[in-house]
Amino acid sequence: MEWPRITPEERMARLTPPKGKISMVLDTDTYNEVDDQFALAYSLLSPGKLDVRAVYAAPFHNDRSSGPGDGMEKSYAEIVRLLSVLGRDPGGLAYRGSLSYLPDERTPVRSAAAEDLAERASRMGEEPLYVTAIGAITNVASALLINPEIIRKIVVVWLGGQPLHASSAHEFNLSQDIAAARVVLGSGVPVVLVPCMGVASHMLTTAAELRQEIAGKNAICDALFSLFCAYKSDHFAWAKEIWDVSTIGYLVDPEWVPTALAPAPLPDYDNRWTFDPQRHLMRVAQYANRNAIFADMFRKLANGPGK
Repeated sequence: MEWPRITPEERMARLTPPKGKISMVLDTDTYNEVDDQFALAYSLLSPGKLDVRAVYAAPFHNDRSSGPGDGMEKSYAEIVRLLSVLGRDPGGLAYRGSLSYLPDERTPVRSAAAEDLAERASRMGEEPLYVTAIGAITNVASALLINPEIIRKIVVVWLGGQPLHASSAHEFNLSQDIAAARVVLGSGVPVVLVPCMGVASHMLTTAAELRQEIAGKNAICDALFSLFCAYKSDHFAWAKEIWDVSTIGYLVDPEWVPTALAPAPLPDYDNRWTFDPQRHLMRVAQYANRNAIFADMFRKLANGPGK
């Protein structure tokens, strides 16, 4: 496919870590684990920095769903449930996403989410729309295939894959839909990649910490605490990754998630990164400051909506 060209100057402007308030959408497989719920609440409770315009349900398939479409529907229902807890109307904010993964690298999976992103991004002015993706990146790839011109209008912040030096890129978000990952990373759209191990994996917390910091504060705190505790029956010497909040932490304060420029790789279908030093640049997260991000999130959760 022939993608629109972005000049190096345009790319570097888009890849400059954001300052001030930004517009964003969140693409999330919300029912897959418990970290997406924290990321959704954290983003909506950061209105001084993040103007969340839409929340898209992403497909997923594991032991919590019978297939990607079922995973998307469960994620959509979970988004609606959490928005209700937060006192937000899902109408015009929550969108159903793809019922399947991409069939190939040329054909979009049309959905309300993909259509909305393709249209919403096209209306952006000088400032980009940040597309924060914390699941399989099917919806985002589909929007790019529907309207390739939006590569000039968006910045994709994606939690996906492993560090570029790792022997394998294999990771749940990337490996579910490698075709979609190849579309996004091959299109030239500005990308900030947040790898899992060694970066998002720093975002560990425990039931004891959450009991101390957020339990009993308000409805959303109690909902998240209950979800976390229900994930595993034995909490002894157990810490759980809340991977997805690393992306929100980057947008709230990029110093908490330092990044470096690198040529964008492509994932092969055998889950290995392939490299070409001549390819366009992206940003890659190097580390996530767990303490700073959790401190900010815990304070915002405890304060609750509207405070």
